[in-house]
Amino acid sequence: MEKRTTYFVSRKNVLTWLAALLMIGSAGLRIAYFCGKGADATTVWLQIVLPAAAGLIFALQILLDGKEHFYRTATPVFLMAVYFVVVVVATEMLKRYVFVNILVFLAFYIFYRQITSGRWSGPWLLTVLFAGAAAVYGYYHLDTLRQWQLHRMADTAMLLGCFVVSLAVRPHADGVYHPTWGDRSDGRLVRTLPGMSKIEPYIMTTRNTSCNTIHDELEITNIEKYVREKRKEGLTHFGINHVFIAAYVRCVSQYPAVNRFVSGQKVYSRGDEIQYCMTIKREMTTESPDTCIKLHLKPTDTVYEVYEKMEAAVREVKDAEDLDNGFESLVSALASLPGLFLAFVVVVLRTLDYFGLLPGFLLELSPFHGSVFFTSMGSLGIPAIIHHLYDFGNLPVFIAFGCKYRRNEVANDGTVEHKKYVDMGFTLDERICDGFYYAAVLKYLRRLLAHPERLDTPPETVVKDIP
Repeated sequence: MEKRTTYFVSRKNVLTWLAALLMIGSAGLRIAYFCGKGADATTVWLQIVLPAAAGLIFALQILLDGKEHFYRTATPVFLMAVYFVVVVVATEMLKRYVFVNILVFLAFYIFYRQITSGRWSGPWLLTVLFAGAAAVYGYYHLDTLRQWQLHRMADTAMLLGCFVVSLAVRPHADGVYHPTWGDRSDGRLVRTLPGMSKIEPYIMTTRNTSCNTIHDELEITNIEKYVREKRKEGLTHFGINHVFIAAYVRCVSQYPAVNRFVSGQKVYSRGDEIQYCMTIKREMTTESPDTCIKLHLKPTDTVYEVYEKMEAAVREVKDAEDLDNGFESLVSALASLPGLFLAFVVVVLRTLDYFGLLPGFLLELSPFHGSVFFTSMGSLGIPAIIHHLYDFGNLPVFIAFGCKYRRNEVANDGTVEHKKYVDMGFTLDERICDGFYYAAVLKYLRRLLAHPERLDTPPETVVKDIP
């Protein structure tokens, strides 16, 4: 994994609250000054709204999201830099000095972004940056500060707020990856892909036109024996589906690239988060409604943990008075909209998804966002299908298993053996990894299913995806 230092601020630190109060106070002083003085529209937007918004956004971010996404404070800092450029331009300064000041503010923002995103190490650099900025500002405006001019005090409070928060900044020391610019809430941007892998999503723009399909069959003698053993152990509802899911989870632990996805024409990794989606029915009848569930699995999960998580999710849905787990309510609400407005809403959702801005609760409800979708045709009594992928969302893998069937085969000694098989259909987004990689995954999956007892224990090692 990429060696990168990321930073955070804690709400438990009194300096964080002091910085937020200074930012809020800065906005209040600014509004009070211009309310007493009066201002035209340009002044309102550039001298009040712009800096006040920057300060309030900064305060909210350090209080509400400073633990995990402190790097996002670079956005209000950029707004502050723009504001101070406006202040400089409004003065009667020579053009060459104005240009120099603009370059200084731009460099200041670049330094801040580089540090907070972890590219440059050392939180003390932030302290030096803001201490220097406050000192320079105080030097040039000392006379007006002595006169207690509110707008100068507001600027000073803003800079002091940034300086104080720099004293509260701490590096993450938990050894866990923390997001930075380019990452999404549901995935980490894979930054070290080969050039062709980065270009492919711009050439093959949709998931369905970028998929490969394969149909295969699997002899299940050992799997059926394994299922019977688990049921004797007390796993009453244990079945082939649990074996398949646990085997796929184990594949991700050794081949993490299959847990990537393409969104916004970039490739992301889900890391240790494996999101398994499936459709379930309360009763196996054509009248019975169905719903989608999503399991959150880990590469270290054994077949027992997969069984427990799946049983809990299924039981929660089937024991409920209705089959609504939130997804149906959302779909019903959208379906009630007029067609033209619904089309507009879908466009908005696609746009938000493209930029990774969909709210977390929508990502959780959506069956179109996940690592893999399994469907069992065996319960329907038909062969495995080759299922399409969804162009909405980011689901990269769809796997279908068919019903069991028997076949008579001639053994090496000339005797006839009766064997049982299931067929399998795989649909794979080829943009997340190449064909050789997929082939290795499918061969490993076969080896696991030939010896499913290996799924009883966690993997000896878990391979991490490239940075």
